[in-house]
Amino acid sequence: MENFKFGHASASTWQDAAESCLSQLDDLSSSDNLGFLYVTDLIAAELADILEFFKANTPVTHWVGSVGSGICASGKQYFNIPAIAVMLGNFPENSFHVFKEDENISKFAANSQALFTIVHGDPRHQQIDRETVRISTQLDEGFLVGGLTSSRHDLLQIADDVTEGGLSGVIFSNEVEVSTRLTQSCSAIGSYHRVSECNNNIIIRLDDEPAFDVFKQDIGSEFSEDLNKVAGNIFAAIAVKGSDTEDYMVRNITGIDPEHNLLAIGDRIDLGMSILFVRRDANDAYKNMVQMLNQIKASLKGRTIKGGLYYSCMGRGENLFGYDSKELKVIQQFLGDFPLVGFFANGEIFYQRIYAYSGVLTLFLK
Repeated sequence: MENFKFGHASASTWQDAAESCLSQLDDLSSSDNLGFLYVTDLIAAELADILEFFKANTPVTHWVGSVGSGICASGKQYFNIPAIAVMLGNFPENSFHVFKEDENISKFAANSQALFTIVHGDPRHQQIDRETVRISTQLDEGFLVGGLTSSRHDLLQIADDVTEGGLSGVIFSNEVEVSTRLTQSCSAIGSYHRVSECNNNIIIRLDDEPAFDVFKQDIGSEFSEDLNKVAGNIFAAIAVKGSDTEDYMVRNITGIDPEHNLLAIGDRIDLGMSILFVRRDANDAYKNMVQMLNQIKASLKGRTIKGGLYYSCMGRGENLFGYDSKELKVIQQFLGDFPLVGFFANGEIFYQRIYAYSGVLTLFLK
């Protein structure tokens, strides 16, 4: 399999951006058989037309993708402007299957020994957590990565055609070799605590102590004396059971009640859960990303990168690293210049879980 082809551009109209992307897709070949397409939400309403443009002007008939408040390319991020990123891949015949919401993929997974799936999801879907687990369990020992659409306008996905709702994406057979890793934006500011009393998403007691008292002790005087500083800086993190890397899922703190010593977070809490408080920090996020890139580089063991996908949180990108595309440039710096597209998501999917304030990098190898 040869290296993938890709293009990315911004322009005042989607037509000009699409034409610019097309001009970057050199030497179109009939072996190109799967396309990845991402657009910024300012042109989400034209997604069907954009998709038809690339179908008409490339040999590719199978497509997946989504809309983002920002989109990614190799060494470049696009926010708050009309922009398109497109990548064409060439995969072995019958090595992938594009699927839409509610489709049962277990038959393809079993017949092809499928080990990897890329998905895009609708954050409005009330059972999106369960849907993620449902798709993942159909892969047996396989892996699921992706992101939830982020848009101030239409929340759309691509699965050969434009769609929405639930999860859609592409499942690959074991002929397709990939490497994938996750990086976090937040670092621990205390130790894990056991939830000893709770009600739905409200934490009442931690380690048999009032939850707010434990919270104040962990975050320190800088934040406990001015709780207005907590928003956007301090989060709760739920420990991932069985993780050998001490992984956790970051969740927003949605309510603080000092009078009754209560905390509320953006997820359901169960008795006995392990909860950690974390702080969002650009320097720590950069260090964690460098560690992730070094790990993925070491795992290549002489193999080369054909192309890649990157799904990052809306809270990262320019909102954490600034406006010079630092997050995308550091990938380029450590792994080299290769075709890469993706988007800034409203939740990042890794294995069976939906993360926040994280980045998921997937590489196609040869």
